[in-house]
Amino acid sequence: MNVIDWWYGAIGLSPWAIVAYTLAVTHGTIVAVTVYLHRHSAHRSLDLNPALAMVFRVWLWLTTGMITKEWTAVHRKHHATTETEDDPHSPQVHGLQEIFWKGTEYYRAGSTPETLAKYGKGTPDDWFERKVAVAHPFLGIGIMAMVDIALFGSVGIIIWGIQMLWIPVLAAGVINGVCHHTGYRNFETADAATNIVPWGILIGGEELHNNHHTYPNSAKLSVKRWEFDIGWAWIRLFELCGWAKARSTGPVVTRVQGKAQIDMDTVWAALNDRFRIMSRYAESVVKPLAKQEVRRADASARRLLRRARSVLCRDDTIVRERDRHDINAIVESSPILKTIYEKRLELNAVWAKRSGNGDDLLKAFRDWCASAEETGIQALHDFVHELKSYSMPLRVATT
Repeated sequence: MNVIDWWYGAIGLSPWAIVAYTLAVTHGTIVAVTVYLHRHSAHRSLDLNPALAMVFRVWLWLTTGMITKEWTAVHRKHHATTETEDDPHSPQVHGLQEIFWKGTEYYRAGSTPETLAKYGKGTPDDWFERKVAVAHPFLGIGIMAMVDIALFGSVGIIIWGIQMLWIPVLAAGVINGVCHHTGYRNFETADAATNIVPWGILIGGEELHNNHHTYPNSAKLSVKRWEFDIGWAWIRLFELCGWAKARSTGPVVTRVQGKAQIDMDTVWAALNDRFRIMSRYAESVVKPLAKQEVRRADASARRLLRRARSVLCRDDTIVRERDRHDINAIVESSPILKTIYEKRLELNAVWAKRSGNGDDLLKAFRDWCASAEETGIQALHDFVHELKSYSMPLRVATT
């Protein structure tokens, strides 16, 4: 028998052990991408121990050939230009099939000198990056191929092929493609980002893409009690070991029961939590009133009114022509739905004033709350009552 068994390789693992190994190494690559490249490098939502960061960098060189500065710059540009012609990989612009099958090509095309200079600041520029990762981007994956073949023989070629396809298909294809096309949305952001499943395991939590686009600087991608982000589980483990520290996990606000005065703390807290507030508006105001109108309507109008919950809460920047037609028909057929739709648009206009004068923002917020209560709609009255309870926690800066 040869030193290397060309079916089972030098270590002679069973088929099930080979499957387990393949899943382990591909998951390791996913963890490196989501924890190091995405949350640490691109968004600075957590700090990593330099030794752990180097482990991730070497592993990514071996399994993907990706360069930190290129990935970081392209991803930051994606967030800055989402769903526009300048977005490096939007399926809304280029089509789902194009991004799904050619996602890595779009990444490479997006790594222009201008993009790297503008969006790639703060990425590694040490000896390993210059002399190894950038100078020899394909050497690492070649070494990985030789290791897989040496360990597993001819099966190692299949293992290596799976490793090479794992990120292009799941990350570049599924996340950049499907997660901007199909799925559910917790928040109405000004883009088409979706969560494809509530349990982010296979792709490290990146499946919760709508959550991420809502709070891009959060190290934790799950926001609902039933959602799970395995990338966050790894980060918590690294924190326990002293290897990582999350810098942000979303907006920091508090609720003060019995608070009835709208002050500047109320406004800052509401601004910080505005996406959850608008989600709450959809659930506690639009949804029950839309159901009420469906029950009252005749059979011919019910089909249209059943769309009210989704189309009346959609961000105006991504409303399609068909949806616009339905919105107009809904608000014309129901005065109460017209009122709550207009109030939602007015509240969004208040959020848009966040970069202006603080006194003007406070006045606009107070005026909106007063006008909402004056409608006489109980659901709006209850919603305003909730808003008044918002405040900033003690010793938390408002930035």
